[in-house]
Amino acid sequence: MRRQRQSAAHCGWCLRAMATLCLAGTPALAGVLPPDRFDVLMHKYQGGGITVQGPSILIQKRLGDHVSVGANYYQDMISSASIDVLLTASPYRETRTQKSASVQYMHGKTSYIAGFINSIEPDYRANTSYYSVSQSMFGDLTTVTLSYRRGWDRIFRDIKQNGVIVNDPTFHQRADHRVYGFGLTQILTRNVIGTVDYELDTDQGYLASPYRDIRYVDPNNPVGYTLANQVYPGTRTSDAFAVSLKYYMPYRAALTGRYRFYTDSWGILAHTLKVDYVQPWHRFTFDGNVRYYRQGAASFYSDLFPYANYSNYMARDRELAAFHSITVGFEASYAFSIPGVTWIQKSAATVAYDRMMINYLDYRNALYSKLDPGAIRAGAEPLYALDASMYQLYFSLWF
Repeated sequence: MRRQRQSAAHCGWCLRAMATLCLAGTPALAGVLPPDRFDVLMHKYQGGGITVQGPSILIQKRLGDHVSVGANYYQDMISSASIDVLLTASPYRETRTQKSASVQYMHGKTSYIAGFINSIEPDYRANTSYYSVSQSMFGDLTTVTLSYRRGWDRIFRDIKQNGVIVNDPTFHQRADHRVYGFGLTQILTRNVIGTVDYELDTDQGYLASPYRDIRYVDPNNPVGYTLANQVYPGTRTSDAFAVSLKYYMPYRAALTGRYRFYTDSWGILAHTLKVDYVQPWHRFTFDGNVRYYRQGAASFYSDLFPYANYSNYMARDRELAAFHSITVGFEASYAFSIPGVTWIQKSAATVAYDRMMINYLDYRNALYSKLDPGAIRAGAEPLYALDASMYQLYFSLWF
């Protein structure tokens, strides 16, 4: 069996980003510790033949007036019959478990944060440490943040041996990641806050997937093409720059606009636009948002290469293809009290739904030519499109 690892740009991207936003909480500004809280979340992603679901638990606790600690447990139970899997293998199931811990220390107008994340799945082990320092200045109107993140990944490949799925003893790769960040938050007026963020990301090592293949034209093959291993560069450097404005309206609502520009050494250019509207109403808080994303293809990407060994680097990973997506999200939260429980200051129940629609511009559904090679030739298949739904239900307690 050859299994397909999902990348951050699709189900992993959406699900883990949502879980991080909901459970990790908003990073505290310098001089302010996060409140004590306990969150329990159930999430589900479904789309493109992939189902990802599982629980997540967060606890955040202050230790005195200067220190706060946090811990998070997060799990993905993945069932995949995606287009990538069906092209070369059979559907699979696996579980990913992530554990993390963090500590924040506050000294005057300065906050220091350090944390560690451990993620384990059958064919992937990832460890990440992160650090940041934030400083408020000019009467707390300006906050500057410097951050650093370091990741160490170990990549394996699963094979079926005597009817049992095991790691291939001949395949073991490593990858190293470093991310340097700078952030600036500025109170511009009484009702407007602006932010500027920049990240420099450097990756080195094995950056491909051991399960995905390229395809090249082969007139001798009945389907019109032959599969071969992908070949990736051993390094990648990316730059991401984002700006946002948050406007607090007179009737307690807030409107946020955000733009992000991304470019990397693989030739990818990407643009992201997002608009978010939050409206409190009695004990309810409603949040609606729309996100548009567009990227160009990597320089060594092709849906169908003209012949074998066409270039030094070759990829057919759809995360490196040209595509655009629209995500529409809605969230509703209800604050309530628990009778007779005096140590709980506040509690809330939240339900959220996101709908993501992706249209690829140069990635075709190769299953058509594979299943019916006489009717559709390779390279003439319809372009692939993916619709996915993401659900969340979680409860929060502040104490």
